[in-house]
Amino acid sequence: MTQTFAMTDVYSLVQHFYAHQMQALDSLRFEDYAATFTEDGTFQHSPQAEPARTRAGIVEELVEFHKRFDGDPVQRRHWFTHIALTPQPDGSVASTVYALVVTVRPGGKPEIAPSCVVHDVLEIDEGQVLTRSRLVTHDQMF
Repeated sequence: MTQTFAMTDVYSLVQHFYAHQMQALDSLRFEDYAATFTEDGTFQHSPQAEPARTRAGIVEELVEFHKRFDGDPVQRRHWFTHIALTPQPDGSVASTVYALVVTVRPGGKPEIAPSCVVHDVLEIDEGQVLTRSRLVTHDQMF
């Protein structure tokens, strides 16, 4: 992995990456979302759940998780903010993000829950960002 960008460039790149990544997730394009992870990436989004491993495992986990919304005309939106980036000695970037999930149903008011902190390790190579690992912690667990 090559780290050749200034941090301001990296921040813009990561913000753009997260926007596309979350739009893929919110549009239920799970294969596109999983493609934003490294081949051996890990994804742990629920407390006490084992992390999904590999792109195929991430797709499988998301399909299973979203079955709870079958027959429910819900739209979920993931809002990422307060992105804090820290370069790591191995060339990766640690990213800590505040996240809110907004759920809306036809005719209903938006519900905001959960409130989370997302802990990512990102690999950036020649302007391409991939998530090596993601751990989502939920604020209501404290």
